[in-house]
Amino acid sequence: MVAILFAVALVAAVFVGFNIGGSSTGVAWGPPVGAGIIGKTAAAGLMTFFAFLGGWTVGRNVIDTLGGDLVPQEAFSLEASVVVLGFIGLGMLLANLYGVPVSTSMTAVGAISGLGLATEQLDYAVVGSIMVWWVIAPVVGFWFGAVIGRYLYPYLDNRFALEQSDGLLLTLNRTRVIPTPTLGPGTTPKEVVSTGLVLVIACYMAFSAGASNVANAVAPLVGGGLIGTDAAVGLGAAAIGLGAFTIARRTMESVGNDLTNLPLLAAMIVMVIGASITTVASALGIPMSLALSTVMCIVGLGWGRATRPTSAVDMLKGEMEAEVSVDAVTAETPRDVSSAGGEDPAYVQNASALFDRSAVVRFVSFWIIGPSVATGLSYVTFLVLPVAGTA
Repeated sequence: MVAILFAVALVAAVFVGFNIGGSSTGVAWGPPVGAGIIGKTAAAGLMTFFAFLGGWTVGRNVIDTLGGDLVPQEAFSLEASVVVLGFIGLGMLLANLYGVPVSTSMTAVGAISGLGLATEQLDYAVVGSIMVWWVIAPVVGFWFGAVIGRYLYPYLDNRFALEQSDGLLLTLNRTRVIPTPTLGPGTTPKEVVSTGLVLVIACYMAFSAGASNVANAVAPLVGGGLIGTDAAVGLGAAAIGLGAFTIARRTMESVGNDLTNLPLLAAMIVMVIGASITTVASALGIPMSLALSTVMCIVGLGWGRATRPTSAVDMLKGEMEAEVSVDAVTAETPRDVSSAGGEDPAYVQNASALFDRSAVVRFVSFWIIGPSVATGLSYVTFLVLPVAGTA
């Protein structure tokens, strides 16, 4: 019986990691794949490697939090680990079926907190520190995006906007003894630098995803002493890689997230900010959702871009020169960039639609509903089924 339960726990962990790989790979590699910079197979391979690297280094701190700080390790009996992983997997399944933005990290915290509440072993100080970060992260993401959108984005767009020429980016010069790479037909040095930067940022995003999400798949196994941390990181990364090479191919093709309708430069800015916030939080042992900061960064970037025609004084008075909308990120950048407060309002007023504004409300709602429901269901389950261990 124990062997069967152990096998079920491993399958549940792989299932969670598999789904994480499918969703996280689209977020990290959707923009460069959609831009034709890299193929799906190469993107999946890089995703697997950097997710493993993130889990092996920074992600250990999140494993410690979920697997022993929220509740004592003794609470994670074999049966309890299976139930917690089941809730995490069920939350992801429902999110995928109904297209609701439920965070895996938040669901994991909720399921484990329910276990702690039912057994009266929950560390409220740890829960409080996590929730503080869940409030700080979207606020920081918004204001970073807002400052960049208002004061820096047009200059960055003029200088670093990705240029793509037809044909190969680089070719090999075989006229020398040692073949050396040279620029392809029509390729400019700026294009090479921009393309390399896009790939570096995607790798960073993959690292961040591994740092925050490997723990969601394997922390209950580590907490219950079923496997060691090293083996758990390897298992979680392998499961994420499996998802990256299979179900993520469709996600990368459609680039199925709100970042995809952004200009590539804007998407890269959002990815850097979101990945940085998530990596810092993971280093501190805080389970963090990439969506938590990236969605609000998109909103902030659009808000900052839309307010450029308005001076700071008029903004304080509430007198806006243009409609404030996240759609402004898609606006044309003028060749001669004016300072903030002096840009022509026509540039942001003529912007095309970016994404449904209701998506932001939907995200925020499920940031609250998702972990709350997971906590409640887990609490009731562990009250009815007293399978958890005691300290």
